[in-house]
Amino acid sequence: MKKLLLCIALVVSAMATAQKGSILVGGNVGYSSDKVGEAKKESFEFSPRFGYQFSENWTAGVDATIGSIHNDLADNSDNQKIGAFVRYSRPLNETFAIFADIGSGYQQNSINDAKGMYAYITPALFINMKRGFGLNFSIGGLNYDNIDGKNDPRQERIGLNFGKTMNIGISKNFSL
Repeated sequence: MKKLLLCIALVVSAMATAQKGSILVGGNVGYSSDKVGEAKKESFEFSPRFGYQFSENWTAGVDATIGSIHNDLADNSDNQKIGAFVRYSRPLNETFAIFADIGSGYQQNSINDAKGMYAYITPALFINMKRGFGLNFSIGGLNYDNIDGKNDPRQERIGLNFGKTMNIGISKNFSL
């Protein structure tokens, strides 16, 4: 009986992490600075996301990115992305859950008015800090993007990186 009650308590608390019918709000902020000799390059990126959890394990939503790169040796650029994502999550216990985001969208860059598409698959870990507020950790994923400018050749990139990068984000589920 105690084991059954413990199992029920774990399932209920895991479901409280992200319940069906809740709104997901989250995102990442990134900054990097590189200096080689006297040349300096700085980049900044802000990536908010909003989703709706329509079943116990599935969330769908939109994500966006606004970024800029300031480079002493080349043109500065601003970039934007807007797209949609689907998330499948699986609670492990009341504190931890694993999830995978699959998304795609449209991107543009201010250099030569370049435009294109992107897609990604990112597995991650969610740590529930308190009442659906938590930290998201990922160590890479699979991504594809293409971009085509007015005077530049079309660029296509496919990336598979696990363990090469680490992203930390925050998210909060709001019950409706």
